[in-house]
Amino acid sequence: MQNFVYDVPTKIRFGKGEEAMCGRELAGIGASRVLVHYGSDRVKISGLLGRIEDSLQESGLSAVELGGVAPNPRLELVRRGIDLCREEKVDAILCVGGGSVIDSAKGIAAGVLYNGDVWDFYTDKATPSDALPLGVVLTIPAAGSESSPGSVVTKPESRQKFYFNAQCVRPRFAILNPELTFSLPPFQTAAGAADIMAHIMERYFTREPNVDLTDRLCEAALRTIIRNVPKVLADPEDYASRAEIMWTGTIAHNDLLGTGRVDDWSSHDIEHELSAQYDVTHGAGLAVIFPAWMRYVNGEDPDRFVQFATRVWNVEYKADDRQAMIDEGIKKLRDFFSLIGLPTSLKELGVEDQRYDQMARQALRHGSLGNFKKLNQKDVVEIYRLAEG
Repeated sequence: MQNFVYDVPTKIRFGKGEEAMCGRELAGIGASRVLVHYGSDRVKISGLLGRIEDSLQESGLSAVELGGVAPNPRLELVRRGIDLCREEKVDAILCVGGGSVIDSAKGIAAGVLYNGDVWDFYTDKATPSDALPLGVVLTIPAAGSESSPGSVVTKPESRQKFYFNAQCVRPRFAILNPELTFSLPPFQTAAGAADIMAHIMERYFTREPNVDLTDRLCEAALRTIIRNVPKVLADPEDYASRAEIMWTGTIAHNDLLGTGRVDDWSSHDIEHELSAQYDVTHGAGLAVIFPAWMRYVNGEDPDRFVQFATRVWNVEYKADDRQAMIDEGIKKLRDFFSLIGLPTSLKELGVEDQRYDQMARQALRHGSLGNFKKLNQKDVVEIYRLAEG
């Protein structure tokens, strides 16, 4: 196990009706004028935005609104949000939505206090050192952005999807009410589950020895998603299962599961190019890429893949055919994604024009990918090919 520092200051308020506390939480961090940032009008139609406005008013806060965040959030809206915050003298941001809304808000929060173009943060020309404080009312458990320091934004005109990490944009608080996820469409629920599982697996597949505690935590988190997602697809208002998924989504990406480990993240980088080129849903792209990555790299550490197969998927141990166990574990992951309604091949994802070399070059702009196996351009292209079908 490696040395680590674990410092996650995000306050979590979990449970029914907790969104009523957002005004009090914002006042507690010194806010007076708030940007309420959200995606679709679903938050208005459901009455959630009205309840949030009431909470802000009760705490003596004024607000301006900026909606319209799309999946794979756009740089243009981030820039518009920065201008709005400056014009309106906003001193805090409340995100109402899922990862795309939160990532967009993080870009705004950092960009408001920066004397330059916010895209500099995503292209490694600058690093955020300060940001407006953020709060979250989470409506889509998936990205884990509600307590993470990362932001991912897309620039469609150049087909670039880049990210930055900075502690200053980690939300001050996050409100998690599983009831707010009841109305999620089945595909969004499933894609969110794949994203959660990918966050866990990026940490689980490590070459670091002596990490049994976090191995077991990762396995428990994966099994929780595997057990509960089919339940909520069958009964969208199953509060108990929604709660399990929502809390797992936060734990999956708040750094706890990676303590003492060396993470991988190559599958995320490879998928980001799919999202940038084809505007596919991130979780759906991960459902295609992750099994392909596993097929390509499992020979680097067969013991870990055997452990994944037996502990996560209950594959029967076969001392005389460990590769069969590994293959069955990967197949069970792929079959699970198919069971919950996700694509498991590039063809099913609607990707057929094979821009593999271009995407691989872009993914490798900082050098080799991953840590479980260092991937070069040839490796990345081969993973795309394995993902074809």
